[in-house]
Amino acid sequence: MTSVITLLTDYGSDDGFVAACHGVIIGIAPQARIIDVSHQVPAGDIRRGAAILAQTLPYLPPGVHIAAVDPAAASARRSVAVEAGGHVFVGPNNGLLSWAVLASGGARAAYEITNEALFLTPVSPTFLGRDVYAPVAAHLCNGRKPGDLGPELPLDHLLSLPTPTARRGEGAVEGEVISLDHHGNVQLSVTADDLTALGVRLGDILAVSMGRRQITMPFRDTYAAAPPGNLVAFTDSAGRVALAVNSGDAGQRLGLPPGAHVRLARVADGWTQLEV
Repeated sequence: MTSVITLLTDYGSDDGFVAACHGVIIGIAPQARIIDVSHQVPAGDIRRGAAILAQTLPYLPPGVHIAAVDPAAASARRSVAVEAGGHVFVGPNNGLLSWAVLASGGARAAYEITNEALFLTPVSPTFLGRDVYAPVAAHLCNGRKPGDLGPELPLDHLLSLPTPTARRGEGAVEGEVISLDHHGNVQLSVTADDLTALGVRLGDILAVSMGRRQITMPFRDTYAAAPPGNLVAFTDSAGRVALAVNSGDAGQRLGLPPGAHVRLARVADGWTQLEV
C-alpha cells in the first residue's frame, strides 16, 4: 500500500484537531507522507468538501484519502472505505466521497469500517477523524487490506450527491452553482467547452440569468482582467466557468448559494453591460 495519506476536513486551523490526526497517523505509520488537502471547508458543507476533493484528486498520487466533513458526526451514520482507481477513500457515508470516487472511475469495492481493533480507544463520537479515520488510514498504509476494516458493503448502499450537470440549449447553456471558494468566486457546472459550443469567445459579453434576475458581464481569461470591483466570468483551474468580482466577493454580491440555477448566453453586439 502507498505511503501517502491525504486529509480533507472542516476542522479549521485555530484548534489542535488537525495536529491530533497527524500525530495518530505518524504514531502508527511513521513512514506516512501526509498531504493536507484543506481544513477550511465551511463547517458541515458536504458539497464544498466533495468539490474540493474531486477537483484536487487528479493532482494527488495514489493513496488513502481521509475526508471528514459531517454535520451529523455524532449520529449512527456508517463510516466507509471505498476502493476506486488505485485510491482508497475513508470517511462518512454521506455523499462526501462520491464525486471523488466518480472522478476515479467509480467504486470497485466498499467496506463498512467496524473493526474496533484498528481504532483508538475510547472513540469520541464527535471526533471520528482522530479516533477512526486516522488510525484506519495508518493501518492501511502499513499494509492492512481494506477488507480488514469490516464487512463488504453493497455499492448501492453508498450515498451519493447529485452530480452537477450542464445542459446546452438553443443559444444558451443551463447549469448550477457547484460551490463558492475562499475568495468568493462562484464555480458553475458549466465548462469552457459548453461556452465554446455556444460560440462564446474571450472578450464576449455573457448574459447571466439567475431566476428572475439577469445581468451581463464580460468573459475574460482571468478575474484580474476586469477593473477592481467589477463582475467577470472566466474559466477556473478546474475547467469550470466561474463568476467573480475583481478584488471582491461574487458570492456575496450575487447571492448565489450552492445548487442555484444559472443560465448563460452570449449577448448580441451592442448590448450595454449591466452590473449588480
